[in-house]
Amino acid sequence: MIPHETIDKLAATWQSLSTLGQTLTEEQWKTFTQLPRWTVQDNLSHLVAFEANFQGIPRPQHIATEKSHVKNELGSSNEDDVDVRRSLSGAQVLAEWNELTALRLQALRSANADYFMRRTLALPGHQSGPSAEHTIDRLIRTLPIVIGKRAQTPEGQCVVIRITGHVSRLIALPVIDGRAQIRNEEPSSSLCDISMDSDVFLQLATGRAEYEELSSDITVSGDASHATRVLTQFTMMI
Repeated sequence: MIPHETIDKLAATWQSLSTLGQTLTEEQWKTFTQLPRWTVQDNLSHLVAFEANFQGIPRPQHIATEKSHVKNELGSSNEDDVDVRRSLSGAQVLAEWNELTALRLQALRSANADYFMRRTLALPGHQSGPSAEHTIDRLIRTLPIVIGKRAQTPEGQCVVIRITGHVSRLIALPVIDGRAQIRNEEPSSSLCDISMDSDVFLQLATGRAEYEELSSDITVSGDASHATRVLTQFTMMI
């Protein structure tokens, strides 16, 4: 199945960014955002690098010299991709974006079903590296809603999610003042401990499969009832 509607939505989003970019002055492009050290232009540069990777375009051989704000390996890689474009004007980065998204849309709209169905065809790939890590980390950001609001984990209790395999992460989610918080260190105790590999996590988080279908690939310790409560409400996107 080719996701035509999703591609159309992606095209509309990309065009919206292009239209906005055409209205910006160089001063606006160089305005700093909430992301440490990143300007408006840097944010677009990050998207350029991300889509270029999907298009199979080799990354520039560039290492940023200033990384005091970077917190992890993925952030370091992202900073290199952004920094290599800092000598350009906003208009130049926008031109690269417009050219690249045109290529991406051509690739997406001309691809056959095989392009979108690695799992169905038992041809897995691109499950590690910066893009895969970015996807997993973006989904992790929604876990507090699952643990706190949906699963109603009691105040003071902690749920641990362990992601293994191609992308490895330890996420402890204690509930403090009624809200689940993300912690990346091993807790002293937990209400339940849930372990799965990154592909199972991706399928469950994106709603590609239900817990019942994946339960044999998920390990649970501690309060099994609460773990089931978490896992049956795990979908983070439609």
